[in-house]
Amino acid sequence: MNVIRFSDLCQQGKVKGQRVFIRADLNVPQNDAGDITEDTRIRASVPCIQMALDAGAAVMVTSHLGRPTEGEFKPEDSLAPVAKRLAELLGRDVSLKANWVEGVEVAQGQVVLLENCRMNKGEKKNNPELAQKMAALCDIFVNDAFGTAHRAEGTTYGIAEYAKVACAGPLLAAEIDAITLALAHPARPLAAIVGGSKVSTKLTILKSLADKVDQLIVGGGIANTFMLAAGLNIGKSLAEHDLLAQAKAVIDIMKARGAEVPIPTDVVTAKTFSAEAVAIVKKATDVADDDLILDIGPETAARLATQLKAAGTIVWNGPVGVFEFAAFENGTRVIAHAIAESKAFSIAGGGDTLAAIAKYGIEKQVGYISTGGGAFLEILEGKTLPAFEILSRRAQ
Repeated sequence: MNVIRFSDLCQQGKVKGQRVFIRADLNVPQNDAGDITEDTRIRASVPCIQMALDAGAAVMVTSHLGRPTEGEFKPEDSLAPVAKRLAELLGRDVSLKANWVEGVEVAQGQVVLLENCRMNKGEKKNNPELAQKMAALCDIFVNDAFGTAHRAEGTTYGIAEYAKVACAGPLLAAEIDAITLALAHPARPLAAIVGGSKVSTKLTILKSLADKVDQLIVGGGIANTFMLAAGLNIGKSLAEHDLLAQAKAVIDIMKARGAEVPIPTDVVTAKTFSAEAVAIVKKATDVADDDLILDIGPETAARLATQLKAAGTIVWNGPVGVFEFAAFENGTRVIAHAIAESKAFSIAGGGDTLAAIAKYGIEKQVGYISTGGGAFLEILEGKTLPAFEILSRRAQ
């Protein structure tokens, strides 16, 4: 894919004295007190900002955070905690600017964080007037937010149409390169792990992957739906009963290719959904009507680990159980360590996946950690992402 790379512009000396507008993905999880609980996305955005500073630019950065109502400011939607963390990581002041669309004062060598872009009216629907005003703020627009590359919004698409120069930041460029390696020319066998609670949100991806991968490992609520499709009782576990036919279709597509969707042979159950619940390991055929399945069992985890260690390429999106609860984390922990120990090129993405990688300390053993959730999945689905399309067009 041909895009202008920001790193090339920096090396060519074309960034010095320029106003650079970076769309980053700083959408990090926070607790009820507003403290950042996991800062991977902020840390991942630092190289692009530092690159712009080192090249002598005046730097503006923005991102979305959460799901604010456009035109309404609420303190919990503010990027203030992000500005604080970014300043710590950069070792310099990062001022936060609200109501920035009409104009921003920023000097060469300075970083200004522009308040939550989704508070601006017209951001989600990519209002052309808003896009033109944002483009007028800068000389160079840099998209470094792979996490929102699947959305055609004001700061991800519109501004790229109107900015004098529109290019890909180092994070976005690395995503393009890693995705090409994992999906365009994968070393076989190609294994995909798709976890999470709902099938409906990932069903088209599962169908698309069923045509491409050698092993399709499902986890979480998705696995429950597949267990149900295979005729197993799942008790009162989370599942999508109206999507059983589609789950069966995915199993059939894989079978026809001589591939498989491994259905758990044992599971970890509880009577209630809580960290204190008593965990009971059962055969998949012994689940009671009042059981909740909260993890894959140790036998299943060990079998999947063996498959992953023998894979050529691994794509990982989503945990296989409720790994936040100690009693139900074994499946995800075993999978994580198997990926770490595998010689396969691995690419992992999605917020929960990032949290699991951090929890088990395997960052250095994963080939590439994608900062995108939905965008990562849409790539897996075979879609052309709007951000890629516009940057590619602007490079012509």
